[in-house]
Amino acid sequence: MTEERGGIVSYPLVRFHIVFSMLYLGIVLLGGLLYSLQFIGLYPFPGIEIFSPGRIRMLHTNGAVYGFIINGFMAGLYWAVPRLTGHRVWNERFIGWFLAIALQAAVLATAGGLLLGLAQAIEWGETPVFIDPAVVAWLFVALAQFAVPIYRYAREKALYASNWYILAGLIWVIMVYIMGNYVPQFFVPGVAGAAVTGTWIHDAVGLYVTPIGWGLMYYFVPVLLRKPIWSHALSLLGFWGLAFFYPLQGVHHYLWSPIPMYAQYAAVLSTVILELAVVTVIVNFLMTLRGNAEALKHNIPVRWLFVGIINYAVTCLQCALQVLLTTQKVIHFTDWVVGHAHLIMYGTFGFWIMGFFAYLWPKVRRSEVYSRTLDEWAFWLITIGMSVMWVDLVSAGLVQGFTWWGLSPFIDSVNFSVPFWVTRTISGLMITAGFVAFAYNMYMTGRRAPVPAAQPQTSGGAV
Repeated sequence: MTEERGGIVSYPLVRFHIVFSMLYLGIVLLGGLLYSLQFIGLYPFPGIEIFSPGRIRMLHTNGAVYGFIINGFMAGLYWAVPRLTGHRVWNERFIGWFLAIALQAAVLATAGGLLLGLAQAIEWGETPVFIDPAVVAWLFVALAQFAVPIYRYAREKALYASNWYILAGLIWVIMVYIMGNYVPQFFVPGVAGAAVTGTWIHDAVGLYVTPIGWGLMYYFVPVLLRKPIWSHALSLLGFWGLAFFYPLQGVHHYLWSPIPMYAQYAAVLSTVILELAVVTVIVNFLMTLRGNAEALKHNIPVRWLFVGIINYAVTCLQCALQVLLTTQKVIHFTDWVVGHAHLIMYGTFGFWIMGFFAYLWPKVRRSEVYSRTLDEWAFWLITIGMSVMWVDLVSAGLVQGFTWWGLSPFIDSVNFSVPFWVTRTISGLMITAGFVAFAYNMYMTGRRAPVPAAQPQTSGGAV
């Protein structure tokens, strides 16, 4: 398959989404740092309603998903789907740029609505009501954009696992977005609405972020390691496990609530069972790496992907433990949950996107990486910062939970938490410094002269 500008991949669209994904990641990290400062008495905007910590937090979380992750996935999809199918996406010139510009408009409109206090009272569904119809329309068009080449390929040959995951994720997200943003808002109030909201909270991750992330990994891991995936059967076992058990999990966000206990038990059971599907994915990637461990030393994109896989294994084991009713008695409403969310959304899917970018950016710019040293600094600052943040928040959660269980005065748990909150801010500064190194390296790489008549080099030397 040709990689020239007139070939089956639109380099300008890939570049566009990479740039905006990185831009939003910078804003998201700034929002996270600002939010953390309120816990140590250093918040710089006290009493300013539009920049109140609660609104900054929603900007942080929504920007991470809709700005950073979706733009990152769009870049990966525009690169991977044509190569997986041998066909161009449905329409690049009009539909591609319409989707690209409309996504940024929706993200900015959402950010403005959140800062102005127009959020919906739905966790992960805070997008203002007037944004939701546009988002649903965007999702339908995005489905068509990538479903067309997959359908054309399916008429000729059997689909590879990546196509299964990508197509399913693009379909599922439409259903769960409508369910999560309309049903509890307009049709099902009270406890029943909370159950639906819980399903949306988890399915936004499980039925969009997870299948798209897995699908892109099933493309990039074999490409970077230059060898086939270890087991196609395991890849499909993971797919059906995801399809059958993930939709049932959402209620585990509301354990020990008035929601009927049979629904809570079902959520706990399905969460634990799903870990078997997760194991198939982790084993598949690790076994594909077998015999190529040297790549972790020299290939920065491979390193991002496989550290993300390790983080994924850790966070999924944590998930299986924290959904147990006994565990929930301790860790519910504590910083343990915050640490878990950061490790899955950034430590896993964020690391995978960083790996995609480290591989793709030199290619779409047709230039050599500016600095291997900056690549190393970015990787280690972000990896160490993310690890420290996770350990710190999980530890803080245990301290908070057992303090509450012991019926100590609430202020005791606050006082005990201050050292952990200081550490969280320090780890956030490490992550931000790593991001600056990564972004500056990308900027300088983009400024270098194109490599003539040859494949551009990635930081790891993969093609």
